[in-house]
Amino acid sequence: MDILDKIYKSLIADDYIKDQALGRIKYYEYPETGDVTKPFIVIDPINTPDPSDYGSNKWMKYDYLIQIDVWSLNRKITDAIADKVRDIMWDVFGFSQKPGPKEYDKDTGVFRDARRYRGALYRDDLDSL
Repeated sequence: MDILDKIYKSLIADDYIKDQALGRIKYYEYPETGDVTKPFIVIDPINTPDPSDYGSNKWMKYDYLIQIDVWSLNRKITDAIADKVRDIMWDVFGFSQKPGPKEYDKDTGVFRDARRYRGALYRDDLDSL
């Protein structure tokens, strides 16, 4: 299972996120601002995974930089979902939060909280090496 699927499964395992955004958690696909009638979450890798942590002449981990956007028409819901995402990214993956844009579009009334997360995970295929 790749990192995007792991993040998705971890997000929908949270009751609050599942209740607020199930069916509107996407990879790479940003909603049209006019389509944001309920909260959206977008998982977007910022770069390709970088090999890291070498041992016995092999690289052991992938280093990830992932951006997760939360979009909604309610500032408090946007913040609450983004905080839940932050907690999951730390508790499940050990990824630390990095700065990202936080915006409000006054023409559409959409709040956007885009946080970036960095961390490293062991390769899934180490047993076969």
